[in-house]
Amino acid sequence: MSFAEAVRTCFRKYVTFSGRAPRSEYWWFALFIILGNIVAGILDGILFGTGRVDVTGTSFSAESNGPLAALFSLATFLPALAAAWRRMHDTGRSGLYVFYPVIAMVGTFMFIAFVGGMEHLASGNLGELFSGAIGIILLFAVVVLFLSPFIVLFWLTRPSQPGPNQWGPNPQEVSQ
Repeated sequence: MSFAEAVRTCFRKYVTFSGRAPRSEYWWFALFIILGNIVAGILDGILFGTGRVDVTGTSFSAESNGPLAALFSLATFLPALAAAWRRMHDTGRSGLYVFYPVIAMVGTFMFIAFVGGMEHLASGNLGELFSGAIGIILLFAVVVLFLSPFIVLFWLTRPSQPGPNQWGPNPQEVSQ
């Protein structure tokens, strides 16, 4: 699947959460979103003065809180979520696995609230928050929270499950 074909497919399947998406579709669309955000940041900087572009000898960053970047992010949020959902299906997992980092974050903060640690968190007194048995459990939760985006990224990079699965036929085998 080419870059243009992947972008067309993801926008054509704007909110399609069923079926499967091959690696090429998902990662070409991810590249499109990265490049689109860079371009929107540059245009926001030129047109509205809200963007910031730093180009040094070793790095490049473009960030923006302007209207074009916000509109681009809003327009690509659902297709990106749907593509990731279908990509998880292609690896043989439920699309809900995309939300694993969000679930880990909510669970960690719910635990902190449950044990009465919000005042320690708000005051910056992390030593008190991580003391005792509750601190050990919280430390484990923070490690899981830190690793969860990498786990999802790992799942998104896995090869397609061969043959059909419960979410449909393998898109690479169907297109050939």
